[in-house]
Amino acid sequence: MQGKTKIAVVVRDDLVGWQQLNVTAFLVSGVAARFPETVGETYEDASGQEYLPMFGQPVLVYEADADALRVAHRKALDRDLAVAVYTEELFATGNDVDNRAAVRAVETEKLALVGIAVHGPRNAVDKALKGLSLHS
Repeated sequence: MQGKTKIAVVVRDDLVGWQQLNVTAFLVSGVAARFPETVGETYEDASGQEYLPMFGQPVLVYEADADALRVAHRKALDRDLAVAVYTEELFATGNDVDNRAAVRAVETEKLALVGIAVHGPRNAVDKALKGLSLHS
């Protein structure tokens, strides 16, 4: 499955660096949780010290302005891709319960998106994110 699927993250380009990194980390955790087959095996160094497993496939990170992010979100949903969302309101919450409540309070088209993660067939992900630039 890993060769046929793709993981991609899109973060809004006007966020400061720590916010972009924070959003990316939270979003990809959703992919790992929903699709455990995307996670590889445990790492081990030459001394026998074990480390946590990571994704067994690349994660591409894109950046986009708010409008392009909204378009990519809509395209991903229209293609029935698995999507994780991070909204502006989540910067002000401190736990998962409040995060879910903040998202639940807003209709899909009105979400103040700052990032999305997308997982699905490679060509469907590519079509949903067509025209976006890789993060620089």
